[in-house]
Amino acid sequence: MMMNIEEIKAVIPHRYPFLLVDRVLEMDDKKITAFKNVTGNEEFFNGHFPGKPIMPGVLQVEAMAQAGCILFLKKIAKDPKNTTIVFSSINKAKFRKPVVPGDRLHMEVEVVSLRRQFATIKGIATVDGKIACELEATAAFVPSDSI
Repeated sequence: MMMNIEEIKAVIPHRYPFLLVDRVLEMDDKKITAFKNVTGNEEFFNGHFPGKPIMPGVLQVEAMAQAGCILFLKKIAKDPKNTTIVFSSINKAKFRKPVVPGDRLHMEVEVVSLRRQFATIKGIATVDGKIACELEATAAFVPSDSI
């Protein structure tokens, strides 16, 4: 199941400059593969770091979380229109390689466990086949009107 940017925007509420998934390449009931094209025009490069732009690790984590949200809302949530997904924990985040302008951050996010309103994911983000970031995280499904 491929999705373009407009289809992604129809699923998750994130918008520029915080929408960090450009395309979904594949998705099934447990896994999503997506990417973010990292361009030199990204706002965060103005301050991280001038003269040596590096995509902040926290935004790599957020990009994988957004991919996970797309998966949850398209395939798992019982009431996606009235569900918001929020982080409840980020574990085992590791940053292996800098992500710089011109890179394509390729993300694979897989559901490890699903219990009631909580899901645990494992994510790996690569650039040119080399691991840039990996993590395990837990997200909570909450009614949108409770936030």
